[in-house]
Amino acid sequence: MVMFLMALSLSVFGLAMSALAFGAATRTQRAPEAVLKPRLELAPERFFGESHPSFHRSPNVPLEVLLLQIERHVRLEQAAAESFIHLPSPEALNLRTQSPLAH
Repeated sequence: MVMFLMALSLSVFGLAMSALAFGAATRTQRAPEAVLKPRLELAPERFFGESHPSFHRSPNVPLEVLLLQIERHVRLEQAAAESFIHLPSPEALNLRTQSPLAH
């Protein structure tokens, strides 16, 4: 009888410890309303305006000239990407572009 009571008390104690451990594991989860909302930070109004001097537009430069410079830059970048695709190597990957608009 004493052994039965000892086994029963150990079983109840083990069940209580398991319930406490389970409660502690699930209690650390936050409620959905307690989760902090991420803050949206807006970019400055002139994000790219002062980043590089070649991006500044002079008032006497026509828009067509700027568009031609951008097209030339895009073509040079595409040519560099195609040459890397045809012959990939670490040297080709780290080559500087010939475009004057790149840093």
